[in-house]
Amino acid sequence: MKLSQFRFNLPANLIASHPPKNRDESRLMVLNRKDKTIEHRIFKEILEYFRDGDIFVLNNTKVFPARLYGEKEKTGAKIEVFLLRELNRESRLWDVLVDPARKIRIGNKLYFGEDESLVAEVIDNTTSRGRTLRFLFDGPYEEFKKTIYSLGKTPLPKIHDRPIEPEDAERYQTIFAKHEGAIAAPTAGMHFSREVMKRLELIGVSFAEITLHTGMGNFRTIEVEDLTKHKMDSEEMYIDEDNARLINETKKRGNSVVAVGTTTMKALETSVTIPGRIKSYKGWTNKFIFPPYDFGIADAMVTNFHMPKSPMMMQAAAFADYDFLMKAYKEAVNEKYRFFTYGDAMLIL
Repeated sequence: MKLSQFRFNLPANLIASHPPKNRDESRLMVLNRKDKTIEHRIFKEILEYFRDGDIFVLNNTKVFPARLYGEKEKTGAKIEVFLLRELNRESRLWDVLVDPARKIRIGNKLYFGEDESLVAEVIDNTTSRGRTLRFLFDGPYEEFKKTIYSLGKTPLPKIHDRPIEPEDAERYQTIFAKHEGAIAAPTAGMHFSREVMKRLELIGVSFAEITLHTGMGNFRTIEVEDLTKHKMDSEEMYIDEDNARLINETKKRGNSVVAVGTTTMKALETSVTIPGRIKSYKGWTNKFIFPPYDFGIADAMVTNFHMPKSPMMMQAAAFADYDFLMKAYKEAVNEKYRFFTYGDAMLIL
């Protein structure tokens, strides 16, 4: 497959910059791979497609307020710092992106907060991801993190081009978010309300959890036409033994395993030992899934409508079948489905 095959015309007004009033009332397009049929539903109706014994696998990563605004020493130039990854807790070292990058040099100090309560020093600018900062903070770690959180903003993707609003802190997060470390929300999970999860439980559906801390790799522009030459950024992930066992038992008895989101699917495929079985996992993954691809675990997938030429769209195409997904996306545009962060959902059966 080539990069250009994932281009499609997406009107800007279909990119959803605000969440729906209720999580479970987004629209739901249902793709049946066997019959090649497309249905139009509401997300809360998803339980009609599942039965006692099925399992939904959720990504319980939690987004942290990764975007900081500060000033460069001496010049006072406005600087935006996007926290990517904590490298060393004791040394307060972080991998970051800086904008505008051209103004930043090794040794520069950056100041954050009206009272300049947080100071960082640039110690490296040669990483593939951007810069390395050392935060100059003498207090205990808990106090340092509290300061970061008080100054940081919800890292809503810039394409939405609007101020961060108070509701983003809650809505740009799933209701089952637990383990902090993501710089982007696993958006397919944001459609699940407590009511929908309770109703699924009442019909006998269970839930397993994995953790994959979503990174910038999902949003970087793919710059090669030959997809086999693209390298994804690594993301940290965990699957414990109890959740691996729940998934394996479901698979063994012939019930459906439902991957909620492309991050969950990536984690499952990273941890496959033999088709139909996964193992516990603690480490990193840079798995890049695009057509053609043989999936080993999931029988169904919940996902959002993704941006053209994005890794998430490619993974959905690999699962649904490329031609079928492109047909569905064309229909989604015609039917004015909402795309991207706060957009509508797709269920691929």
